[in-house]
Amino acid sequence: MKDKAEVVVIGGGVNGLGVAYWLAKKGLDDVVVLEKSYLGSGASGRNTGGVRQQWASKYNIILARESVKMFEKLSDELDFNIMFRQTGYLILIWDEEELEQFKKNVKLQNSLGVPSKIITPEEAKEIVPPLNIKNIIAATFCKKDGVLHPLALVWGYERALKRMGIEINTFTEVKDIKVENGEIKEVVTNRGNIKTNIVVNATGPHAPIIGKMVGVDIPITPYRHEIMVSEPLQPILDPMILSFKHGLYVTQTNRGEIIGGISTDEKPGYDIRGTVQFVERFSRAIVEIIPQMKYVNMLRQWAGLYDMTPDAQPIIGPTEGVHEMIQINGFSGHGVMLNPISVKLVAELIVDGKTSIDISPLSLDRFKEPMEVKEKLVVG
Repeated sequence: MKDKAEVVVIGGGVNGLGVAYWLAKKGLDDVVVLEKSYLGSGASGRNTGGVRQQWASKYNIILARESVKMFEKLSDELDFNIMFRQTGYLILIWDEEELEQFKKNVKLQNSLGVPSKIITPEEAKEIVPPLNIKNIIAATFCKKDGVLHPLALVWGYERALKRMGIEINTFTEVKDIKVENGEIKEVVTNRGNIKTNIVVNATGPHAPIIGKMVGVDIPITPYRHEIMVSEPLQPILDPMILSFKHGLYVTQTNRGEIIGGISTDEKPGYDIRGTVQFVERFSRAIVEIIPQMKYVNMLRQWAGLYDMTPDAQPIIGPTEGVHEMIQINGFSGHGVMLNPISVKLVAELIVDGKTSIDISPLSLDRFKEPMEVKEKLVVG
């Protein structure tokens, strides 16, 4: 392992690897990536890979819109198939109050260039024939949304970084970060120390632990969220289906498995064991929405962590009081879908000193003021 680097990136998920990739692409190749376990062991390898632009807050929409544009070309750029399919997102609407809110959401999305629309229950059933539309009054749909294989994105970045000569150190845990007069001097790990002046904190739900090492409070709370996968089936649904009433999302993989999750009552913490509560809640909800699912066998379940911020929007940018400590975390469960543009912006900040999209509203400093906008459309 190197004992000196221009940039140390902490976190071996899609955001840590993506930042390293864009730094190298922009000519800064003296970069070291540190991961305390294996690559993709955290949230990056524990999600369904959904990619949607249908959000209720401006910056989540912008980041998602730009990320979709990049996802469309990313397999070719990385020379690795990330299995991105633009099969759409179908969001079910159950009552008039919800419909009014989604009309506002779609208006904002359209104003920012996202081609979402309100559709009838009958149109929703044309998109997903097994859908039970008895109690829904409408839906929204965006055909440009989609899904990818999150571990393929990890592997694509990894292979690209190896071609570029970037050092990746797995099973390397950061124990401390030495700071003098607000300047980063050294990263201390279980395998040795690395002298550096620039650190990127891409550790998701563990970001507050890294923050404490430099005396910074990062308002991220970890929450367990679970996912299940079924036996393979013939194709029965193409898009990702969301129901905010149930807190449910579900789609079908290339191989035919039904995969999805649902929100459950959780206390903050780092526990990622599976629960019976999840199985019961998911089963009831999915059978209500797609009745024929009652005949399908669930094969396995697993859990991961959402890195929730108070406004459910990411933290991207510098850290006041610690020069060249860059944050990219707090995606509140949506770090994969917002990944391509977010990592590019961080690399721009480090190399160019400015970003192609204003990220000041996403800074850590925003939490000093009363919260302006909270993202409402967090599911799972």
